[in-house]
Amino acid sequence: MLENINGPEDLKRLSITELEALAGEIRQFLIEKLSSTGGHLAPNLGVVELTLVLHYLFDSPKDKFIFDVGHQSYVHKILTGRRDRFDTLRKYKGLCGFIKRAESEHDVWEAGHSSTSLSAAMGMALARDLKGEDNKVIAIIGDGALTGGMALEALNHIGHEKKNLMVILNDNEMSIAPNVGALHHYLGKIRTDRHYQKAKDEVQNFLNKIPAIGGKLAKTAERFKDSLKYLLVSGILFEQFGLTYFGPVDGHDIEALAEVIKQASQAEGPVLVHIVTVKGKGYLPAEKDSHKWHGITPYKIESGQVVKAVGPPMYTEVFGQALIELAEKDERIVAITPAMPGGSGLMKFAERFPNRMIDVGIAEQHAATLSAALAMEGMKPVYAVYSTFLQRAYDQVVHDICRQNLNVVFAIDRAGFVGADGETHHGVYDIAYLRHVPNLVLMMPKDENELRRMMKTAIEYNDGPIAVRYPRTNGLGVAIDSELLPIPIGTWEVLRGGDQVAIVAIGPMIGVAEEAAEQLKREGINPRIINARFIKPLDEAMLRSLAEEGMQLIVLEEGSELGGLGSAVMEFYSLNQIYGVNVRIIGVPDRFIEHGSVKEQRVETGLTAERVVTEVKAMMPRRTRMATGQ
Repeated sequence: MLENINGPEDLKRLSITELEALAGEIRQFLIEKLSSTGGHLAPNLGVVELTLVLHYLFDSPKDKFIFDVGHQSYVHKILTGRRDRFDTLRKYKGLCGFIKRAESEHDVWEAGHSSTSLSAAMGMALARDLKGEDNKVIAIIGDGALTGGMALEALNHIGHEKKNLMVILNDNEMSIAPNVGALHHYLGKIRTDRHYQKAKDEVQNFLNKIPAIGGKLAKTAERFKDSLKYLLVSGILFEQFGLTYFGPVDGHDIEALAEVIKQASQAEGPVLVHIVTVKGKGYLPAEKDSHKWHGITPYKIESGQVVKAVGPPMYTEVFGQALIELAEKDERIVAITPAMPGGSGLMKFAERFPNRMIDVGIAEQHAATLSAALAMEGMKPVYAVYSTFLQRAYDQVVHDICRQNLNVVFAIDRAGFVGADGETHHGVYDIAYLRHVPNLVLMMPKDENELRRMMKTAIEYNDGPIAVRYPRTNGLGVAIDSELLPIPIGTWEVLRGGDQVAIVAIGPMIGVAEEAAEQLKREGINPRIINARFIKPLDEAMLRSLAEEGMQLIVLEEGSELGGLGSAVMEFYSLNQIYGVNVRIIGVPDRFIEHGSVKEQRVETGLTAERVVTEVKAMMPRRTRMATGQ
């Protein structure tokens, strides 16, 4: 059947029984395709029936489907004419793993961060009414994303405006990790209360039979109905926000789901349809461990065994192990994560120190200010967060942490390119948005041993906030020091002696610089290689020394050229009126870089040894170029 579905219009001639059969085919298609490409398997297996019903009942793209985050949009892509491109999923120039407006007219809202869908839905509903149009606006949000402060802000506005729009709450008790918090427990009460909807319907039928003998009696009856709700369920949260509540309904029962959504679409004002689904539905390994299978690398279908490259541990794992070792000796250390304990390498820390592991849910802003208060009370909070997600807490970093000069440690994972997750997840802006904030120290290691030393440095630092950023890659397999020793703040190191030109690099770009130096050595050119491990403060003594030697500089960074390390170096020379130093920056240009492999992203942006070789040769004095045949 799936081969005959080329667009949403093909669904409308199917029966419910045929839709159920189609759901099975879609699951099999996803399991087979993602075993080769990897991707967000568990979230998409959980929304097969929901996505079918939405396209069955409504008319996309006239009716707007707004997927929160977008990692549950694969079924939507399959049903809107992109089935034949799934072999290219998350590959360079291929199908995006998230909603992408350039791919299809059916993709109306892009997001790689959670909790944005309700605000977008409110904006589209307002625009629709201002233009006098009559389309439906449907936001699909998970229970994990609903804990984000932005989603609650939007709910408040939706209830105030009373516009016609539908919120579908996909309740699978998971975000990436198991959900936490009061709202999660509230939804649990609704899920388990089998009498709520039946009693609500019975009361409504009773009230409908009361003769209309005056407004006073009607108001009294309505208050009676509301009172009964409070007796049945602990807090009617969504109705207090002003949304008419429908559910909970089994999100895998197509007939029941279609009936409830159809009924909700006929109501006036904003409505919320609460559906309960199983993340990973239909593939046993994903059902058993939807945390692991949220986003997965290629795997063997029969066994569920993940195909992993053999090599040194990832920087994330090195961070987690170092934090455990430090916490063994320092009871002040507390780890904070915004719903990413696994992705941030904190699962073993949580097992070892359950009382010192704080998962706040999808609430990056809250996590930052919580860290500030912990530090103020003498604790040593380590806020582990992806670079791309730290963007969401920028005000709190500036206002609550740095302004008060509090001893918060930022462990910034996924710094630099992240490959297949693409432009919404690259960690290429944190240098630019952090280095100009007063009081903050910012570091990046060249290898896993230096990461461990930087963690030691950060824990021992007591003069304000300090951050260490590290990439989403495996370490280099270097030897690990038996004793953890701190690094003097603001010091760089010369890794390779040379003259005339110095390559100032950070993180994985050290390897690129080394490769370029080997190529140049064969031509008689010997650039100096400097590990600029402290992005802030700069090693001003070394920068002055380089100027005095008459060195030319290339700054190599897997971060934004605008406002990055290279900008900092140029600003230093300008502010100190040190002239004559030629500085060239090789970094991420002023545009968003799409998904693909990290290698492909580096080639696209010129972060390669070949580009460095070309730039070094161009900077050499003319007589040197002539001597080397250039």
